[in-house]
Amino acid sequence: MTRNERNPVVIAGGGIGGLAAALACARQRVPVQLLERATQLSEVGAGIQIGPNVTRILQAWGLGAALAEVAAFPKQLQARDAQTGQVLGTLRLGERAQALYGASYATIHRADLQGLLQRAVQDAGLALHLGQTVHGWYETEEALQVNTAEGLSLQVSALIGADGIWSAVRQQLLGDASARFTGHLAYRALVAQADLPTHLRSDQVTVWMGPRLHVVHYPVRSGQWLNLVAIVHGAKPDQAQDWDQAGHTQALMQAMGVVGRDLHERLASVPAWRQWALHDRSPVSGASDMAQGRVALLGDAAHPMRPYLAQGAGMAIEDAQALAQCLSVGNATVAEQLQAYAEQRWVRNARVQARAIRNGRIFHAQGAVALGRNLSMRLMGERVMDVPWLYADASEVHGFKGNAL
Repeated sequence: MTRNERNPVVIAGGGIGGLAAALACARQRVPVQLLERATQLSEVGAGIQIGPNVTRILQAWGLGAALAEVAAFPKQLQARDAQTGQVLGTLRLGERAQALYGASYATIHRADLQGLLQRAVQDAGLALHLGQTVHGWYETEEALQVNTAEGLSLQVSALIGADGIWSAVRQQLLGDASARFTGHLAYRALVAQADLPTHLRSDQVTVWMGPRLHVVHYPVRSGQWLNLVAIVHGAKPDQAQDWDQAGHTQALMQAMGVVGRDLHERLASVPAWRQWALHDRSPVSGASDMAQGRVALLGDAAHPMRPYLAQGAGMAIEDAQALAQCLSVGNATVAEQLQAYAEQRWVRNARVQARAIRNGRIFHAQGAVALGRNLSMRLMGERVMDVPWLYADASEVHGFKGNAL
């Protein structure tokens, strides 16, 4: 931000992306406030994976110790055939990820990640306005006037929409259609490892791939719980925007069809499932999809993506880092700084969105395509399972360049 810019940046959305952006801005001494429409911060109870590209940023923000207290750090990712149970390939994580990428691969409960970000934001003394929904804004020569549906009016230097896939800020900024239903339904569950028979407990990431389905499970909460997600093809439910509907085991098993004994036993061990319909958007097509004037989008508001690369939260955190760096450098106008942010981020986000869609097709393949997938993984293993272009040091391949402004 320019030195004479005294108005704060306001971030709409108190989820992982919004909290990350607020913290990143505070670390760069960018004045910031956060608006959240909920009256209290909460997170859907599901696990997420965070690759070295993300843990590296969290460590740089001083959150390494807090992360180590609540996350799990699996030593490997194993791919298996959902019907035969055969191991198709193994990707070493743990020490290998640390050696190659300078950071660990972690698995964590979403609420735990949100919690450590929220505590860091509170420790930084940032203003957090709960129960406030952005209703609209108008621009003056020197500022942006943001109004909420609840009657709050703020004069700000910039508005950042980090309000998720159903973003109200995006709708007002871009006026495009709602996110699209992918045709995929996700069933998720958390099970205490102590409640499972020994042979069903796990300290690794396991991905089961089959025709029109896949299942992934991994430890969270220091390995004490096992997070399971089963994704199948299905019709759009009536409450498609509900992230936390009850899921029925019978419906899941029917959608999956015949699976191997090992996988069936693991799924049958789950006492209760929650279901949500997966939505996304087409990959970002240009910088104007992420920023216009004094308003920018971040995370799912800008680039919702399918979960088949495990990078939804990761790209939001990368966005947050780039946004704060752009807002802290040079004497450019805020609009120019947000444009620089969008120019830096849109291509990478689009690539991750496209790769996630591609991975979903590979995971759910059948017939000859599935046979080719299995053969490739057995023959080449880590060479086809690793994604160095994604995990490599951001400063080397895709990160902020100080001369961008």
